[in-house]
Amino acid sequence: MAPLRFSANVSWLFPELPSLPARLRAAGSSGFEAAEVGWPYGEPPEALARTAQEVGLQLVLINTPPGDREKGEMGLGAVPGRQAAFRDGLEQAVVYAKALGCPRIHLMAGRVPQGADRAAVRDEMETVFLENLRHAAGVLAQENLVGLLEPINTRITDPRYFLDTPQQAAAILEKVGRPNLQLQMDIFHWQIMDGNLTGNIREFLPLVGHVQVAQVPGRGEPGSPGELNFPYLFQLLEDEGYKGFVGCEYQPRGDTVEGLSWLRSYWDKQGRPQSGQ
Repeated sequence: MAPLRFSANVSWLFPELPSLPARLRAAGSSGFEAAEVGWPYGEPPEALARTAQEVGLQLVLINTPPGDREKGEMGLGAVPGRQAAFRDGLEQAVVYAKALGCPRIHLMAGRVPQGADRAAVRDEMETVFLENLRHAAGVLAQENLVGLLEPINTRITDPRYFLDTPQQAAAILEKVGRPNLQLQMDIFHWQIMDGNLTGNIREFLPLVGHVQVAQVPGRGEPGSPGELNFPYLFQLLEDEGYKGFVGCEYQPRGDTVEGLSWLRSYWDKQGRPQSGQ
């Protein structure tokens, strides 16, 4: 069984630092070998790529642009009437992914329109999502990239998000039927929506291209108090043969580096040299 590989989500970690390049440097000096960025679009991709290369980080994940944040958008993949904007955002994400050497793009589904009944618009939104995902799969295949679908919980984080359970995401992936579209498993969201993590990890892991972690319910680091037993979950992922990255997408309770004690403990267990700590 191979040890897990962790990536620092620098949109969340090192909030004490003012810029993405500074956070990438901090991730590299903290021992990470990989990083992910929610939305890198405020920085020139060449600058981010140069910083990552300087500190020995591999970029492993970015998101498609969120859309118009002032109008409450959080992704456009399933939003009726926004197909052209989704495709424009996809093209921008591909440009960044290529410049960053990043193989995965999270294709954000987006929110149920304000005031709409979820059940009433579900079929229309799924139809739009399927259409956009088929288009995205073709675009990404030309560049040897993978698209990811991430369910986001609607109980705490985003009540209007369209894609909210692994079952819904898996059904959509089956309908699209493209090998370069995979599931993004954020354990924080999955626990809140469905629990049954052992069963769901075993069932859906063959579809998973990326994992993310945070404690429940506070979304702190895995070493913080909460519902989840991370040593057990990490062992489960190892036992099930997961080979991808585990993204650290959480809100540090204090200093980010001090809060990485849980990760240093994992590395110690694996006998990994602690250079850069």
